[in-house]
Order: sequence, then structure tokens, then C-alpha cells
Amino acid sequence: MSDVYRSYTPREKRQRAWLMVRTTKQAAADAVDPRLERRIDDIDARAEERGQLEAAALHRQNDKARAELAAAKAAERAASREDRSAARDARKRAEKRARATEQAIRRAGL
Repeated sequence: MSDVYRSYTPREKRQRAWLMVRTTKQAAADAVDPRLERRIDDIDARAEERGQLEAAALHRQNDKARAELAAAKAAERAASREDRSAARDARKRAEKRARATEQAIRRAGL
């Protein structure tokens, strides 16, 4: 398995699967068409570029969520007694967002 994150569109997944079946059949006959391999490489390159952009966006969101959580924790600690419940709710929302972004990164395998 590659250590590069790739994000395939549904169409690319179908095309790649079909091309892999074709090249596997041709490999059994020892006559693999280089055009098919080039098409697979092109699909992989597009998916890799898209994956890099999505991974960077996920990491940016995670960094932002962590910064918001730190600010919410500081605001909760500094809040007066009357404002503490609102600050606690804000902290809980920030924690939920931070967990969601971390889960998205794990789900993506990054």
C-alpha cells in the first residue's frame, strides 16, 4: 500500500478498476498495453494531487479547531461566575469540533 493519500472520484474508481482488470488479463497473456498503464498512472496522479489538497485542508481545519478550543478553555477559566455556563457550552462545542476534525483525519488515513 502506498503512503500517499489519494482521493478518487467515483468515476475514477470505476475506470481504474476496469483498467486493472484489463491489464491483469493482458499480463496473463504477457501482452500488456502501455496505454492502459499510462491511463492508470494519469488517474493516480490526479487522485494524488486532489488528495494532497484535501489533506492540507483537513490539517488546516484541525489546527483552527485546536486553536479555538484553547481560546475557549482560556475564556472559561477567565469567565466570571455569571458567564461561566455560557463559556462552558462554548468550550464543549469547541471540543466537539476538534474531535470531529481529528476523526476526519483518522478516517482519511492521514
